[in-house]
Amino acid sequence: MTSIFSDLLQDCMEVFMDDFMVYATSFDACMENLSKVLTRYIDKNLVLNFKKCHFMVTEGIVLGHFISSRGIEVDKSKIDIITSLPNPASIREVFSFLGHARFYRRFIKSFSKIALPLPKLLQKDEHPFELMCDASNSTLGAVLGQRVEIDKQVHVIAYASRTMDLT
Repeated sequence: MTSIFSDLLQDCMEVFMDDFMVYATSFDACMENLSKVLTRYIDKNLVLNFKKCHFMVTEGIVLGHFISSRGIEVDKSKIDIITSLPNPASIREVFSFLGHARFYRRFIKSFSKIALPLPKLLQKDEHPFELMCDASNSTLGAVLGQRVEIDKQVHVIAYASRTMDLT
């Protein structure tokens, strides 16, 4: 669609995939711009779904944002959905919540600071694992641990031991 309307883009219309919006500063200019776009539709044998079309509106929802003469704002219904989500209880739910919240990050001052604890939950531990093993003629033993800070005690994750069969 962008190639079909390249000469009209950012002059009187915006295109996103197969959706578009025609705009102007006055009613007469908007009618003129709409006429140009619809003429191009006819010339290129394109078809509109009139059930999805909204003509001569001063505000509306476009790509999840509320567009009006005041500018781009948050769609209140999307905020209601985000605030009604349950607290994330799994990695998948954290990803889902962050996806919803990041959609509106441009409207939230210091979003990255506010949301920082959630992406940190998704990061893998940076501390190296240590495996300590010991063996004798009759037994084997091992301890898996992680040292959180240098020169600090190892935090034990798991113990393992076996007695050898001497036969």
